[in-house]
Amino acid sequence: MAASRGVRHDSMRARNLAVVLGAIHRSGPHTRAALAELTGLTKTTVSSLVSDLLEAGVVTENGAVRGGERGRPGVAVSLSGHRVATLGLEINIDYLAACVVDLTRAVRLRRTRRADNRNSDPADILESLRDLVKETTAEAEQAGLRIIGAALAVPGTVEGEVLRNAPHLGWRDVRVPDLVGLPFAIDNEANLAALGELWFGSRATDFLYVSGEIGIGAGLVVGGTVFRGTFGLAGELGHVVVVPDGPACRCGGRGCLEVYAGQDALLGALSSVTSLVERLESGDRRALEACERAGHALGVALTSAVHLLDPGRIVLGGIYAPLFPWLEGPVAEGLGARLGQMRGTPPALVVSEIGADAAVLGAAGLIIQQVIAEPAQILGL
Repeated sequence: MAASRGVRHDSMRARNLAVVLGAIHRSGPHTRAALAELTGLTKTTVSSLVSDLLEAGVVTENGAVRGGERGRPGVAVSLSGHRVATLGLEINIDYLAACVVDLTRAVRLRRTRRADNRNSDPADILESLRDLVKETTAEAEQAGLRIIGAALAVPGTVEGEVLRNAPHLGWRDVRVPDLVGLPFAIDNEANLAALGELWFGSRATDFLYVSGEIGIGAGLVVGGTVFRGTFGLAGELGHVVVVPDGPACRCGGRGCLEVYAGQDALLGALSSVTSLVERLESGDRRALEACERAGHALGVALTSAVHLLDPGRIVLGGIYAPLFPWLEGPVAEGLGARLGQMRGTPPALVVSEIGADAAVLGAAGLIIQQVIAEPAQILGL
């Protein structure tokens, strides 16, 4: 019976820690007295929980604010960026990336290694990523930060710890090991890019994020939550057919959006997006035509997405961010022409505020989400 009471006490304490930390995260800073009013917990309970969170380094107390009561101002409790941080990782076709983000969402470190990862050996790439993790973690520790978890963004479909299919990497059914010995997760790069836009970009709570890379993915954010679908496979926008019986696609189909608006189609023989932007700025006809074709195809695919999902905002990210001035017109034109009377006004079409960093930032943000939701479990409190 005593053991049962202990388990219930621990469970209640874990829940209360999450309640208090969630209140600080959503609307802080607050005094301990104000937190008691917000959460409905007693002042004694809140004071004890805040002390635990202070000791763990996830909150700090400084500055005088009114606590919702008469009398002298209390001391504000807010999230701390001084001791605890999370690690975001990304495997992309032509680079590996890592970033360290503290609990205030400040990016403390960002590292990128260029590499040709197409048709690569998973063991080699994962070993290179492990080296990057060690290097980045060591730098974070030198800055006084403790990494408490990591997440990895990958350009493919994910099921649990297994990367089921990443056609541009040439990987199938690859089990990704824990790279940090801490809470660790992997997810599709478009999902995490959408989360990155939510947490570090515009912070709008409802939008469709379109990630333009070698492949084209989409992440749907509804009510501040990324929608992943039943099997986590939602968002394969790149394989929406825009030209029936068009050219063959890597997926086995024909006429997919990716064939017309993926990175390979846009860049052609050019070596980088920067080179393409330079051509566009100089008025190069072939570069302008490539963007026109891509924008037209993207408008066709997004019309179907709008009919199905009814987003109020579409955010173009990845390589589409620097190309937005040339894509915006044909995409918006295509949407307006095809939505017709079904929808009076097309969704707002905007550019991502964080561009190519969206997925790796979203990976770090995923672990911050877990800390806020389950501080007792993640921090070992």
